[in-house]
Amino acid sequence: MLRRLFVLNYAPNSIWRYLVSVYFMHQTVNNRPLEEAHFCQLLDRIIAFVWAYTITNPGLFSLRTPLFEEMLNIVNDREVTFSNAQVTEEQYCTRVDTFTFSNNRPITKAMLAWWAFEQPGQQLLSLDTRFDTEHIYPRGRNEIEKSLGDPGNIEKLGNKALLEKGINIRASDYRFQDKVKYYRGFTTESGTVKPRTKIAELLTLSETNQDFTEADILQRNARIIDGFVAFLGKNNLLKG
Repeated sequence: MLRRLFVLNYAPNSIWRYLVSVYFMHQTVNNRPLEEAHFCQLLDRIIAFVWAYTITNPGLFSLRTPLFEEMLNIVNDREVTFSNAQVTEEQYCTRVDTFTFSNNRPITKAMLAWWAFEQPGQQLLSLDTRFDTEHIYPRGRNEIEKSLGDPGNIEKLGNKALLEKGINIRASDYRFQDKVKYYRGFTTESGTVKPRTKIAELLTLSETNQDFTEADILQRNARIIDGFVAFLGKNNLLKG
């Protein structure tokens, strides 16, 4: 439950809070205990709906109508399904393929927060820790080397991850081989301990990859998108 609430803390808007508040109030008024499994299912469906709709139907107004419908379902003791907000796999993939996940778009960090907790071994992260959006293949490297066949790939989700702000400042423009040291953490000559990242996927990449290339960006990007499509299916948000 706490992992899902961490992800929702990075939601691209705060509208999800209304639905969760209605759920809690309805449970309280009716003297019902919180059933964790049922609540977790609700949180997963909210994440699937808000994340997908932010890309396929941008704008708060488009989110409100299906959200208010589900509020009515809650107070009438009906299951929250978002059945009227389903998207086809083709619709989602077509939109996401042309979507620019720039750092100034909240959905970018939202997708990265969701993806972080899809990884095996990802521990719960502290809400007090500030996370930046890390370019695994640095923008500065491409500006100098002009090494990407498509410069636009630098901004794909496959090239981005959450990273603690302090680590990101130190590792921002290093080549991957040099970044590994910062991902893993190290002790300076003076004895100062530089902590490693708590993002499990970056630790895994630091152990398995000698470099992080354009091919790696594209492969990881496909894994993220395919993973989210599967997540939509698991939560009955796919039409057809």
